[in-house]
Amino acid sequence: MDKPTLILLPGLLCDERLWSQQAADISDVAEVHCADLTHDDSVSDMAARVLQDAPERFAVAGLSMGALVAFEIIRQVPEQVTHLGLLDTNHRAFTSQQIETYRMYIDLAKTGRFDEITDDHLLPVLTRNRHDLTPTIRAMAQSVGCEAFIRQATATMNRPDNTETLRRVTCPTLVLTGRQDVLCSVEWHRETMALVQNAALVIIEDCGHLSTLEQPQAVSAAMRGWLQKETSEWRNI
Repeated sequence: MDKPTLILLPGLLCDERLWSQQAADISDVAEVHCADLTHDDSVSDMAARVLQDAPERFAVAGLSMGALVAFEIIRQVPEQVTHLGLLDTNHRAFTSQQIETYRMYIDLAKTGRFDEITDDHLLPVLTRNRHDLTPTIRAMAQSVGCEAFIRQATATMNRPDNTETLRRVTCPTLVLTGRQDVLCSVEWHRETMALVQNAALVIIEDCGHLSTLEQPQAVSAAMRGWLQKETSEWRNI
């Protein structure tokens, strides 16, 4: 039997390295592909680009900004998504304060201070004192680059509220977060899980926002269980 396709969606200033351990760990149960989210300045256009190469049926998982694209994919083609994974994210629209923060990031990028965004603003909050991950985080940011970051930041701050979209989701949905994620709280993930009729919440201990890098084995184990569940077997826990 052919393995199902799993499309992985990176977060802001991240690339396939965000998912490298999961792609390796679950390659025996899924055909894994990591999308490139650097070309568009709206989540709807990002989703449409991913769908250009997607098969008729597929599973999709996104972390942070990537989950915003996953929301949009299931908004556009709910019948094609067999499994939905939402990691370290927030289903609601940005607040005015969050929008101002992202406008400040964009201003830094446009005035030649792109490196400051990662070093001074993101690194202190992305992980739970995992300084060993700093080279990878910086390398991903440099790979994405300044112009693509501006597009991603614009898409992120202008994203829609996804409350009603989640209420219509019926496929097995994994909602996962690090216990110490200071950017997207556990409580937000409980709200997300409660909106979906067929969801399970997994909280990873000793873990911040970049759960796939900080606790890769735990995340891989949760994703393996999620992918192997049929709709009738997956329930809120």
